[in-house]
Amino acid sequence: MAEDWTAGLPEAAQAYLENRRLDEVECIVADLPGIARGKAVPATKFARQEYFHLPDSIFYQTITGDWGEAAGAEGFIERDMILTPDLSTATAAPWTGDWTLQVIHDAYDRDHDPIHFAPRNVLKRVVKQYEKLGLKPVVAPEMEFFLIARNLDPRQEIEPMVGRSGRPAAARQAYSMTAVDEFGPVIDDIYDFAEAQGFEIDGITQEGGAGQLEINLRHGSPVKLADEVFYFKRLIREAALRHDCFATFMAKPIAAEPGSAMHIHHSIIDMETGKNAFSGPQGGETDMFYHFIGGLQEYMPAAIAVMAPYVNSYRRYVKDNAAPINLEWGRDNRTTGIRVPLSKPEARRVENRIAGMDCNPYLGIAVSLACGLLGIRNELRAKPQYRGDAYEGEPDFPDGLGAALDLFDEAEELHDVLHPEFARVYSIVKRTEYAEFLQVISPWEREHLLMNV
Repeated sequence: MAEDWTAGLPEAAQAYLENRRLDEVECIVADLPGIARGKAVPATKFARQEYFHLPDSIFYQTITGDWGEAAGAEGFIERDMILTPDLSTATAAPWTGDWTLQVIHDAYDRDHDPIHFAPRNVLKRVVKQYEKLGLKPVVAPEMEFFLIARNLDPRQEIEPMVGRSGRPAAARQAYSMTAVDEFGPVIDDIYDFAEAQGFEIDGITQEGGAGQLEINLRHGSPVKLADEVFYFKRLIREAALRHDCFATFMAKPIAAEPGSAMHIHHSIIDMETGKNAFSGPQGGETDMFYHFIGGLQEYMPAAIAVMAPYVNSYRRYVKDNAAPINLEWGRDNRTTGIRVPLSKPEARRVENRIAGMDCNPYLGIAVSLACGLLGIRNELRAKPQYRGDAYEGEPDFPDGLGAALDLFDEAEELHDVLHPEFARVYSIVKRTEYAEFLQVISPWEREHLLMNV
């Protein structure tokens, strides 16, 4: 890498470093849960290196730090991957004590072929399959999360954070500006960190849960937006820690409150015309629009294991609690799992409301796009629009992680889009996590079974 490598960095990174000496570069990659793995190196060393190594076993690791038997027939060798920087992702780490940049890396094997189970590579693979059809997918994620009181004992229930008024955050205050003001100091730091990193926030609102916020991001390239969600999770956590509270992206952290989703808005651009492929010349909805929805309805039950990756994820799908229970679609209807928001024809889009905020953003976006792609390829037709309250309809989702993984394992068409090797590794890691969970005896079991059965 050239000594003047910083000259080609994104504008925000250059502005962050203006008249300052760069001290350190964090070389990172997202693992299956979406945790940043990597190395921190002095800036002078980063300028001299073209790549660095990490063992491929980071993608076999469960959320608890254990390993599934995902290495394959050759056993647990822990081969070194070649991790190369994508300098377009270089961005500030403004919460650090020195001048530090973060750079996302892509994972390759020794033949420089992509590591098929690296989440960023999975998303890139799906996007390329759209491009082969002359299509460019566009997404806009929404991020919901809770600001909670510091929780140092996992046995204690989670409590909402205390706001500026000195009172705990209250529930059922959706869209309240007073509620947003309660978290003003944390939100100010979120804005400051985002500005330093060059991220554009489309808006912050109070959601329905106590201490629950939503951040909307501007639409754009799926890989770029997944990078931003990956970065945002870290910066939000860091902003919260500055104010003696935690930020959590659990799907259902508080039993009596709504869960947190990562709603994904999708549109498709025809690369030849540059126009929205969901809208026809007269502004009407195209066949591709209905095929995309049909693909979500057909394949999402198998894909939900990726969009709802933990046992806690399935606690979010509760009737009348701001989360869908089926894959009905409707126009401007938030009770359906698939919503078509109000928009002009050129901005027509499909919102997938299924994914939890606990999913890996690369994988959540990839699998949602994969379902839509299969609908387009197979020319599937969407079911008739659901009119009315979709909570009155029948549930479509598996009732837990084990059942979801069974459906995922059978979905060979979906595996071919994502890559069969990813599907193999993902299933093994998630089944290992599920087995670990089943070894834990819950308070409910001790309370109701200990002396009664």
